[in-house]
Amino acid sequence: MEAVTKLLEILDLETLETNLFRGASPHEARQRVFGGQVVAQALVAAQRTVPADRFCHSLHSYFLRGGDPAAPIIYDVDRIRDGGSFTTRRVVAIQHGQPIFLLSASFQIVEEGFDHQIDMPDVPGPDDVPHGEALNERILRHAPAAVKAYWQRPRPIEFRPVLLDHYLTEDRLEPIQRIWVRCGREIGDDPNLNAAVLAYLSDMTLLDTSLFAHGLSVFDARVQAASLDHSMWFHRRVRVSDWLLYAQDSPSSSGGRGLTRGSFHTREGALVASVAQEGLIRPRSR
Repeated sequence: MEAVTKLLEILDLETLETNLFRGASPHEARQRVFGGQVVAQALVAAQRTVPADRFCHSLHSYFLRGGDPAAPIIYDVDRIRDGGSFTTRRVVAIQHGQPIFLLSASFQIVEEGFDHQIDMPDVPGPDDVPHGEALNERILRHAPAAVKAYWQRPRPIEFRPVLLDHYLTEDRLEPIQRIWVRCGREIGDDPNLNAAVLAYLSDMTLLDTSLFAHGLSVFDARVQAASLDHSMWFHRRVRVSDWLLYAQDSPSSSGGRGLTRGSFHTREGALVASVAQEGLIRPRSR
């Protein structure tokens, strides 16, 4: 509950001037700001400048520099276009006088149209996979110290992984991941807030999937890992307080980079959002 409250606080940006906003980071011992936080805050900044009848349908972003968690982040919004159906915004996140992140987002009025989607993966539901003490027992008893520390950290998002092998082995595995996720408490139906929280959590666990084929993870000290870019498409209205299946796969890694794709499905099977990210997955030089 407290972690969710902190998340909602950091997403409630301070307005400094027209098109200019300031965001804070949670007081945690991190080397750099969590990428999902910057994506979500930049999206909120863009939302604050868009008419109330338009909602984000896509965003595309680049991580330019690591964010300093001890300093506020300034979000400068450029009102690129206001059209009859679509609105476009560009947001630059700035720290210490330098851009650290760049986001472009497109917003659309609510429209009816053609409707289809691919099927949801056939997996056990969130109540049928290990969770709570059973999940902690299976992961924490055998997992490396870095994995234990990650799972014991308080967070605003609840995870229930369908697959657990990648946390417990160094075998080369198929680069797929299935994990049920939801916000740690009810946050209501506001579509802008739900989109921002989904953007926040979409950066969790994603890059890790590109390392499964190599018997590694982002927790491995032999790997230098960082998000390079992040794109999202919002297909249908979403409630992050309800369980969502985050289905991920990595079609390729090469040149020190890994590409990972993700999709969010409701328990009923509706596809609500898609994600794509390329990240740095470079072997550390010794």
